[in-house]
Amino acid sequence: MRKNRHEVTKNEISILALDDDPIMTATIHSYFSSVGYHVEVENDPLTAIDRIRSEKFDILLLDFLMTPLCGDQVVERIREFNTDLFIILLTGHKSMAPPIRTVRTLDIQGYYEKNDRFDQLELLVEGCVKSIRQMRLIRNYQDSLSALTELMPDIYALQEIDAVCEQILDGVAKLWDCTDSLLVLLPQKAHGEQCLRFFRGTQFAACTAEDIDTLTAQVKYYAADGNLLLETFSRHNGKPVGLLAAATKDKPELYQQKLFETYTRQCAASTRNTVLTRRLKDGYIEIIQALRLMVDAKDIYTRGHSDRVAYYSKALAEALDMDPETCERIRIAGLFHDIGKVSVPDDILLSENSLTDEQFAEIRKHPKAGYDILTAISSFKDIAPIIRSHHERLDGRGYPDRLSGSQIPVESRIISIADTFDAMTSSRRYRPKLSFEEATDRLYKARGSQLDPELVDVFLSIISRDLPYQLNNVMRSNYPDKKVI
Repeated sequence: MRKNRHEVTKNEISILALDDDPIMTATIHSYFSSVGYHVEVENDPLTAIDRIRSEKFDILLLDFLMTPLCGDQVVERIREFNTDLFIILLTGHKSMAPPIRTVRTLDIQGYYEKNDRFDQLELLVEGCVKSIRQMRLIRNYQDSLSALTELMPDIYALQEIDAVCEQILDGVAKLWDCTDSLLVLLPQKAHGEQCLRFFRGTQFAACTAEDIDTLTAQVKYYAADGNLLLETFSRHNGKPVGLLAAATKDKPELYQQKLFETYTRQCAASTRNTVLTRRLKDGYIEIIQALRLMVDAKDIYTRGHSDRVAYYSKALAEALDMDPETCERIRIAGLFHDIGKVSVPDDILLSENSLTDEQFAEIRKHPKAGYDILTAISSFKDIAPIIRSHHERLDGRGYPDRLSGSQIPVESRIISIADTFDAMTSSRRYRPKLSFEEATDRLYKARGSQLDPELVDVFLSIISRDLPYQLNNVMRSNYPDKKVI
């Protein structure tokens, strides 16, 4: 046997030896099994073809002269359904070797003249093994790139930063055979942000530093035997702002390292976009909150009305088993439902007398005005239609668009109930507040004409004397000088 034989991981490469001479196949089995290959033998060409069709083999060693089919005929049939199998023909004498044209046409990797030494055959097999490994690397890289491409829409989806980070670690688990992973976004103190740290497994749990050099050193310390993928997140100016690491079961291949580098760049861009979007959205919310509070500040009698409408609306949405994202959208719409009243003149909004038809026509413009304000801000475009329709009635006599029934968005129908209930249970200049019993009775009577009957029934099933009072703690922080209920 040759010294310094090419090392083969046991069972990594599978060989099928086909020869109508059982002694030859037994010899091949003994020789190649002893050096780590998984070897199967077959003495019938037709059975061998069926096995190759149903089983997975990497290399076929087959005799050229056999019955009932010769080797080239066997290869011709195999190539009809399998073009990946590496094939080496065995001949009893050089004069019996197949023509070069046949070798090329059937994509045969080589042929071997049988003798009592297998060194040359082993070299041919080792050449096939190197090609097989290269092909596997290329395919793994292609498959990983395809998987990475499929993951990108989830990672780039506009959602909360925590959800994006969890998606990133999910992607690491799918793309790499890793035992542990870590994602850290360092705090940007100029924006008052906190360090965000996410990890899977326990290996990196002790990596708590908040500067990139120390954090990198910690990660390398806790990673075993160099089985580590590590990349930093950077700003456009190159300053590191985070780190992504994965502890792999085996030492990563070069293509895995390159893929991890590409993945990290994409994740860095995604988190930048998410953080930027969050800052913009926070800024928009602050502006809208300021406008909303301006409306409340005009009239002490309506202070806190929007907060209560938001509270009731979300409670009703949750009782209807709506998903968390929809419930939150309804809550925000409840907060901003009267934002359009900033456009209503004070002498109308603060009037203590009954409004004229002309004045009431001005009041009725506030849903459309609120819609116009919010559609100008991309973050609130999905909320604007809810606010536009919150004064529509089920019977079509509402405003501004005289929608009816299912034409009215369900979110608007929810807010309409909450708005109506809170208006009746709050004191106004022109009337005292109604009792809880009076308000719920009028709410019930408005079923089917003004309000959605099914939604009213659900609201009445969750509302109680205690529910409005639960708002006191929520409201006290916003309006410490005013008892809410």
